[in-house]
Amino acid sequence: MTPKGMNVSMQILTSLRAWQHSVVRTLVCALFIGGTLPWSPATQANEASERPKGHYRLPEEGNVVGESYTVKSHAEDTLLDIARQHNVGYNEIRRANPDVNVWVPGEGTEVVIPARHILPPGQREGVVINVAELRLYYYPEVGEGEPPRVETYPIGIGREGYDTPLGVTKTTMRLEKPAWYPPQSMRKEAAARGESVPGVVPPGPDNPLGEYAILLDIPGYLIHGTNRPGGIGMRASRGCIRMYPEDIEAIFGRIPNGTQVTIIEDPVKIGWDGEHAYVQAFQPLEEQEQGMSTLLETLAQLEGIPDISPAAVDYQQLHRLLEAPDGQVIALLPPAPSSSDDSETTQPGGLYRYLAV
Repeated sequence: MTPKGMNVSMQILTSLRAWQHSVVRTLVCALFIGGTLPWSPATQANEASERPKGHYRLPEEGNVVGESYTVKSHAEDTLLDIARQHNVGYNEIRRANPDVNVWVPGEGTEVVIPARHILPPGQREGVVINVAELRLYYYPEVGEGEPPRVETYPIGIGREGYDTPLGVTKTTMRLEKPAWYPPQSMRKEAAARGESVPGVVPPGPDNPLGEYAILLDIPGYLIHGTNRPGGIGMRASRGCIRMYPEDIEAIFGRIPNGTQVTIIEDPVKIGWDGEHAYVQAFQPLEEQEQGMSTLLETLAQLEGIPDISPAAVDYQQLHRLLEAPDGQVIALLPPAPSSSDDSETTQPGGLYRYLAV
């Protein structure tokens, strides 16, 4: 098994152990109280229905959260309105509904909400931002006996030439109603066009930082709101991480200074729910063609999942998904029965047939 595959296995095992300890603590507390279990199936169902969109208990097994669903549009809706109402960004809603008109979906049109997610790899701590999927994951601290949970939000990131930096950093300061100081590069660009840019933009509707900003320990980079929410789910900023105004407000008071922030670019995520393997693929930021290295890395991650054999994965399906990534969480179902003439493509070695192309 490759080191990457071993890391995935360790991540899943660590998650399972943490869940087991949480369950034991909950059972002990319930026995002492003499009441019903606070996290019984009925309680869990009620809790799920009351949680804000994008808020989930961490799975008891695996790393898949949420479910995709459909809604019907109203005559006055745009696809961007529907995206914002349901905690998704522009690219996500467009990929899930390629045939729906962005500006006039129409009365009664079914719109798919891609609300199923594979958690990013690595440590489940603080804030994790996957720029490839334009999404932020927040793992808030929980009290004793409470199950761990995750919140996920769509974001906007740096456009081409202003890439959002990758790496591990931390939050340093929170600002409410921040003033915005346009960078020197922007002022020079404006001057070249014969335009002027103010030295400072005070709080208000013209301020692109919105009402709240969280500074990172990377000079010049922030997580902040926006006065143009239609850009959430796009590469539209000069490197900062933008959030819907209501989303940055929701986390602003709950992320203390010093919170770890991990920024990654992971265009292919492998998931496991205890029964099936899943893949969620996104177009890499540089829009490079998916090649042999991506297929090999994906295979290594699949090998790291316990209780799944190579024969249980349809590699033809995996190849198609990597060739045309759409951000959807897709189950890697067992290959369909085939005749002896094409049996080689359904065997574990079938993947390597595509690697040679």
